[in-house]
Amino acid sequence: MLRHQRVIEVAQRSGMSRVALVCLGAFLRSWCLVVSAFVIGGCAALPEFPVRPDSHALVATPDTTLGGVARDANIPPAQSGLWPMPEASVALDARLELMRRATLSLDVQYYHVADDSIGRSVLRALREAAARGVRVRLLVDDLYTSGMDELLLGLAAVPQVEVRIFNPFPARRTSSLLRSLDFLRDFKRLNQRMHNKLLVADGSVAVVGGRNLADEYFFRHADANFIDFDMLVAGAVVPELNGAFDRYWNSAMVYPVELLVHSSVGPAERVAVFDRLTAGDTAPPARTEPDMFGDPSLGAQLLSRRFILMAGGAQAWVDEPAKAQDQRSGAMTVKQRFVQEMGTARERLLLFSPYFIPGQEGVASLTRARQRGVEVRVITNSLVASDEPLVNVGYSQYRVELLRSGVRLFEVASERLKSDSRIGRLLGASAGRLHAKMAFIDGETTLVGSMNLDPRSEHINNEIGVVVHSRAFTQRVQQVFDPERNVDFEVKLGDGADGGVGLVWVSRNGDIEQRRLDEPSPGFWQQLKLRLMWLLVPEDLL
Repeated sequence: MLRHQRVIEVAQRSGMSRVALVCLGAFLRSWCLVVSAFVIGGCAALPEFPVRPDSHALVATPDTTLGGVARDANIPPAQSGLWPMPEASVALDARLELMRRATLSLDVQYYHVADDSIGRSVLRALREAAARGVRVRLLVDDLYTSGMDELLLGLAAVPQVEVRIFNPFPARRTSSLLRSLDFLRDFKRLNQRMHNKLLVADGSVAVVGGRNLADEYFFRHADANFIDFDMLVAGAVVPELNGAFDRYWNSAMVYPVELLVHSSVGPAERVAVFDRLTAGDTAPPARTEPDMFGDPSLGAQLLSRRFILMAGGAQAWVDEPAKAQDQRSGAMTVKQRFVQEMGTARERLLLFSPYFIPGQEGVASLTRARQRGVEVRVITNSLVASDEPLVNVGYSQYRVELLRSGVRLFEVASERLKSDSRIGRLLGASAGRLHAKMAFIDGETTLVGSMNLDPRSEHINNEIGVVVHSRAFTQRVQQVFDPERNVDFEVKLGDGADGGVGLVWVSRNGDIEQRRLDEPSPGFWQQLKLRLMWLLVPEDLL
């Protein structure tokens, strides 16, 4: 259901599709002078911003379980310890294990914490950590919090827990219609969303990557699930992540949930409601089996104090909280830093972006890489598999130009993923989609984060990313994300029937190659609808 960079959930709650909302937003920017005057008069305003002291990360001492991870893993002081987690079950277990083992603090920042089995399990684990005396700071973007008042208020009522909301809607959840009108009235502000995904335990060990806290990121959704990637980090890069979290937590764009949602019951009653709502969502037991690389679970590593972290250089990049509101700051965005790093490629550049709209600047950058002799491969979702098909229409505008420059394009759909026995077993009857956002440079550097190669990631949404300089780490992750293995199609240039340039979708099964001239898609009428919508929606909103 999700494209995690768009302001659509509000409209869906009131019956509007996400495409309709974006189109309506574009329409109002041209025609809303009269309408907005009416809307402004009828919508609520945000409460007065609270005066509060700044809060900062708490860092455990090396004699604690998590505080000593980097030291016990023999990570040099200037480097970071790195552990790749492509498996959803491993990534979930690592998060829960950090929550169980934390003794001082948990800082949790996510675009989407769902009201489903995964989301409630995580919230329950945070509540249990707080009961042990751990300070919990939970920061959530407001887009997907509709219907979660009791959960968030109940968790915030637990001693040692604070819950804050990024860039909130004034009307909150009292009315889906009012929230939709708030969005239309204040489009520029509310269009900016915090797309970051970060968890830091005891100020010493962090998980960063592409997964939100929802069923579809951990193969728990009945209809569709995402192929994604996270990594666990310790050592030199973690203080950078701590500082990034603090900047958001203390930002003027962040409000305590209690200030936004009024309750007539006391803290004890709110906690009781939270406990009732999450009673059936206790976390799964700690993982005992090794991961796909044969490495022991995080719990086993912590128990034995024998870690398999890889040492490497790492740097965190984070957009400023008010990025979209202040374009004059001159600070480089996460996307700009990623593109700059990709410009260092000498031999090979492998890009994974589930929502890929390069724009003319992106095309020029990749073309320059090809002119330097760099092999460039891009992997994205196919139209038939994408949960955001309108984005694929935007991507399709650049395919011919990219292919002419020598860039190779690969598209993911469910069938090839399901042919992989391990992934197919996890997907079951559900669709499989790419959600991992990363790049590999010359087999030596890995870029991981929340950022897509599209206009929203550059100009509107807040993003987080980490660049890793480690050949061992990069080559291990590339074993899993191999474009020759789990993609359904390679898109190539072909001769059109009218003598112009056409496209060919090539699929391979062993030595057998199949070619098709029509794009795999949901059907003619769906494609026609998307093309018409494309005429109404500015590319920078996608």
